[in-house]
Amino acid sequence: MTDLAQYHTITVTPLAGAIGAEIGGVDLAVDLDDGVMAEVRQAWLDHLVVFFRGQHLDSDRFLAFARRIGEPVEYPFVRGSDQHPEIIAITKLPHETVNFGGIWHSDTTYLDQPPMATMLIAREIPPVGGDTMFANQYAAYEVLSPGLQAVLEPLRAINSSALADVSKTREDRVRDAGDPDAGRVFEASHPVVRTHPETGRKALYVNVAHTSRFEGMTEDESRPLLQYLFQHQVKPELTCRFRWEVGSLALWDNRCAQHNPVNDYHGYKRVMNRITLRGDTPA
Repeated sequence: MTDLAQYHTITVTPLAGAIGAEIGGVDLAVDLDDGVMAEVRQAWLDHLVVFFRGQHLDSDRFLAFARRIGEPVEYPFVRGSDQHPEIIAITKLPHETVNFGGIWHSDTTYLDQPPMATMLIAREIPPVGGDTMFANQYAAYEVLSPGLQAVLEPLRAINSSALADVSKTREDRVRDAGDPDAGRVFEASHPVVRTHPETGRKALYVNVAHTSRFEGMTEDESRPLLQYLFQHQVKPELTCRFRWEVGSLALWDNRCAQHNPVNDYHGYKRVMNRITLRGDTPA
């Protein structure tokens, strides 16, 4: 259904019960006034990930819209173009069998200040497949028992860029990019339960791609509880699934949502452009 009560200049159609909505009535190729942008941002905060269809933006307009949401930053492993270093190409070629970031995660939580948001636009898509799934980490925390919430709230977790399951999903793009820092390992400690700086809501902030252990504990000691959380936080009732079209654009909130690009289109090419937006220190 379309939420007409709260939004007056855009349409907002929820994609699933827990997370995700499509925004209509917006052409991102033009300069949007502050009133429209305020509603876009509110819809994003309300639904954690929002989608725009039929947006045929060149790199300059893509960056211009990103700057209305936050500050674009460069990705630490893959270089962007010389003209637009903040934009990286997320490409899977027909002969490749592993896709970039093909595991549930929140982007680059191994940085001291992980990105606030990520923006992705589809340039070329396979005839079928290549959807992206998203999971609501507010809800993942809120449905835990009060007892487990109390256990988790004081904990911190170590996040690393070197975990094998996610490292292999970026090998092709790192090789192609030729970045001299590609071999560097990043590691950061963050709270297991994060308070969103804009909404004030608490979200579960661990993920199977980057979180290796609880701070002050070994990996063996941490594994049973982390494995439970990894399975819990992506239960179907906490997720949505988006089917891309050329010109579709997604904007998601890395502070309270995870995503997983589905790798089910072997033999076809998929090309996306990505921008990440500067975040703050999780608290």
